[in-house]
Amino acid sequence: MAATREKADGAEGAGGERRPGRGRLVSGPGMLLVWLYGVMVVGAVSRSAVQISTDFERAPLAYSLSAVAGVVYGFITYSLVRGGESARRAALACCVAELAGVLLVGTWTLVEPSAFPDATVWSDFGMGYLFIPVLLPLSAIRWLRGAGAAETASA
Repeated sequence: MAATREKADGAEGAGGERRPGRGRLVSGPGMLLVWLYGVMVVGAVSRSAVQISTDFERAPLAYSLSAVAGVVYGFITYSLVRGGESARRAALACCVAELAGVLLVGTWTLVEPSAFPDATVWSDFGMGYLFIPVLLPLSAIRWLRGAGAAETASA
């Protein structure tokens, strides 16, 4: 069954040699990352949809940033599930951008709290989400860098 799945992904040729194709990113820790990012997609998109549709004028920047976070989480989730080297690189770049956003918004909410009359997903470095918004990209970056090194070593 696993051999069939690897061949379907294009990771292994008929003689067992490696050939370019879509490597699996959702095995081991990757599956946990997909699950956690999926939960964050639902949380961020749901939160921002309700806030934007009911009270946008109260905190447009905060609610828009929550929507952006949901889109970023969705793209990373899609990339992880899709698999392959280009998807791994795209997910890695997006995780770096996500981490930069969390650090920027987290610092901004501490330095200038009046700019955010309501919290975003990334406010206070994700404190409202048990700091998952800052821990998740760090974990994903570490795992995706390792997955790329393992793919290069096995080629």
